[in-house]
Amino acid sequence: MGISSENFSDKELSCSHCGENKFDQKTLDALQELREVLGKPLSLSSAYRCSVHNDKVSSSGTDGPHTTGQAIDILCSGKFAYKILNYAMIRSSIWKGIGVSQKGNHKSRFLHLDTIVENNRPWVWSY
Repeated sequence: MGISSENFSDKELSCSHCGENKFDQKTLDALQELREVLGKPLSLSSAYRCSVHNDKVSSSGTDGPHTTGQAIDILCSGKFAYKILNYAMIRSSIWKGIGVSQKGNHKSRFLHLDTIVENNRPWVWSY
């Protein structure tokens, strides 16, 4: 069994392909803090991914950010996305990678946040 917190379950932090949870505790603590500051639930579309699953769903291949357990994708758009993005920028000592996907259907828009310090971080990109 992997880790969980007050607002995030083992299941939602686990790989949807194999069920393994290697989510990072420091990243979970930062995610929990984000949830508490915003005062409303966060809907995660992806957290930890095994290398096989990541290779299937991401251009980052078998060793992308999600395979480290230090990355999350939060479904959000509009003002709520702005609040998350603003907070992540303020807390840049924690959130080192920010990916923005705000095109298309509002239900599929998301922000990627990660706590990875290697690989040219801090870094912001768009999908």
